[in-house]
Amino acid sequence: MAEGIPDAVVSRLQHERDLYRKERDLYRRLLELGRQTTLEPFLRDALTLVVGVVGARQGYLELYGDDDPGSTPRWWIAHGLSSEAIEGVRGQISGGIIGATIAGGRTIVTSSALLDPRFSTRSSVTSHRIEAVVCAPIGEAPPAGVVYLQGHDPFGMFSEEDRERVEIFARHIAPLAGRLVAEHRHGPEDPLHQLRQDLQLDDVIGRSAALVRVLRQVALVAPLEVSVLLTGDSGTGKSQLARVIHQSGPRARGPFVEINCAALPDTLLESELFGALPGSHSTATRRIEGKVAAAEGGTLFLDDVGDLSPTSQAKLLQLLQSKQYYPLGSPKPVKADVRLVAATNLDLERAVAERRFREDLLYRLQVMPVRVPSLAERREDVPALARFFCEAAVERHHLGRLELSWGALRAAEAAEWPGNVRQLAHAVEAAAIRAASEGVTAMQKAHLFPDVGGNGGGPREPVTFQQATREFQAGLLRRVLEETDWNVPEAARRLDVARSHVYNLVRVFGLTRNHR
Repeated sequence: MAEGIPDAVVSRLQHERDLYRKERDLYRRLLELGRQTTLEPFLRDALTLVVGVVGARQGYLELYGDDDPGSTPRWWIAHGLSSEAIEGVRGQISGGIIGATIAGGRTIVTSSALLDPRFSTRSSVTSHRIEAVVCAPIGEAPPAGVVYLQGHDPFGMFSEEDRERVEIFARHIAPLAGRLVAEHRHGPEDPLHQLRQDLQLDDVIGRSAALVRVLRQVALVAPLEVSVLLTGDSGTGKSQLARVIHQSGPRARGPFVEINCAALPDTLLESELFGALPGSHSTATRRIEGKVAAAEGGTLFLDDVGDLSPTSQAKLLQLLQSKQYYPLGSPKPVKADVRLVAATNLDLERAVAERRFREDLLYRLQVMPVRVPSLAERREDVPALARFFCEAAVERHHLGRLELSWGALRAAEAAEWPGNVRQLAHAVEAAAIRAASEGVTAMQKAHLFPDVGGNGGGPREPVTFQQATREFQAGLLRRVLEETDWNVPEAARRLDVARSHVYNLVRVFGLTRNHR
């Protein structure tokens, strides 16, 4: 003990002196950052500074372009993270924490994301075992970026003083970053710019690395007269890419004919594909032109090709091998001049191993295989897609002026979309209708997710994402069926699903028609 001064007082004074020195050093180094004249070194030095000041093990910092703030990070940098971990932070881990920070415009601090009810249910948090995190927005709403710090040394959690330093850091670098971003305005161009010169991409929305990769593959296969197999989860946009391949290839002037192999029973599928002569089966009272003939000189797109029966597989193989086919009931072959593009969400190699799909047909189909990424792999495209679907819904339903709020965009980007782009499109359309019915001009998070953290009505029991998704799907399906007077083919067309899928959903959800 110093003479006449209690140990506790000495310890407190030393602690306050240390805090003052750290804060003084922080301001000094922030002033040094202000001398940077180029963006990349500025980001590197800024992240190194804040990581060191608060004692974090890993850090990540991203800035948005002033032309579209808060959607796709235009500039980003990481500290202490492997390349795989960086993709995890950008695409998955950050989805909830960074998304919530941006949407709320406030700093988020958690001693353990694993135990925090806001984030503990996210698979990315549990798989990466995320513990202490502090995440702060850079600049006022809408934020110009975000700083994300993870893993505190040596105490395992971030203190209140750490939060204050991160907020000081974020507040002071905002104008510096804004100046450099403005000077960098003519920097990185649209990564799809060249691809848009080579492909017909008018309705393709996004600029993510995953989208660029798949479109580069499409640019390779589009001009070639080869069969293409599109694989990927349901709702990822395989039908849209099939049209891009057709419209960007040598057969663009010819027809594009689509058939869903899962929507028709096997007995009708063959006549739909190859046509039928009168009397060839019980419903063939006249000559039926098949889809192969309709696609002559153009492209035939077989969606859900993995659902073909063994008989149909054999006839499709014959078409691919000999470029001719037999209409049902005809003894004479017909020559075919079509390009085949097929799509499936099934693992066809596994189906081959289980003897459910012909190996020789798989080899014929996948001359040039293209895997379409899920929405989780191109999460940074979600805001642009949501805006596009909102505008489409406004135009389709004559809803008047409507746009997505900042919180709704961030919530959409942070959410899981197991149904991929199709599910997002339906969710935004339903949200637009809800918002318009209230007479508002900005769609809110509650319009987009009415059954998860809705707007009032008292507390409700927690629901799983699967439950909420089922509730939304049932409500959307009922609304569309009622709008179409329960015309199932029309409802299927509006929802962009097979008629058989609509019938299955009606049965699963127990929907019945209300007769008035």
